[in-house]
Amino acid sequence: MNGFSGILTSIGRGVGGVVGKLYQAGREAIDQVIANVLPFMAFISLLIGIILYTGIGEMLANALAPLASNVIGLIILSLICAIPVLSPILGPGAVIAQVIGALIGATLITNGTMPPQYALPALFAINPQVGCDFIPVGLALGEAEPETVEIGVPAVLISRLITGPIAVVLAWLASFGLYAS
Repeated sequence: MNGFSGILTSIGRGVGGVVGKLYQAGREAIDQVIANVLPFMAFISLLIGIILYTGIGEMLANALAPLASNVIGLIILSLICAIPVLSPILGPGAVIAQVIGALIGATLITNGTMPPQYALPALFAINPQVGCDFIPVGLALGEAEPETVEIGVPAVLISRLITGPIAVVLAWLASFGLYAS
């Protein structure tokens, strides 16, 4: 009986260890959500509310819409959307991307005012800010040191300012012959 009792004890300890680790993982996940994700969600909700209530996003989008008519304008639009101070604000509401994207697709391309090959570069022009609002939270979730956050956030924002226009040019080059009949 001593051997059977020892096997049961070993199995019980093993199961207890697994349950303990899963329980601790659950606690840490809840702590991460409470400490990092929920404050971020509240901030983004506030930001989206302000953008929608004031109409600032719609005004900006309508002011920038004429840039969507040619490649140079799309590159300039990409630079504007990727400005390091603006991109974390533009990302959450995605108002510029929505309004200009709808304008390009539903109006300019459909009416024949803009050639369809501008659709791909336009997509890259209106979206260089994507993810810029989540950088600080992502670094916090990765438990980055404060110095890493201080250097990492501006580095990513500036890199998007550089890579945004390059992506527009590459998309423009890739669109040649894409819509040939």
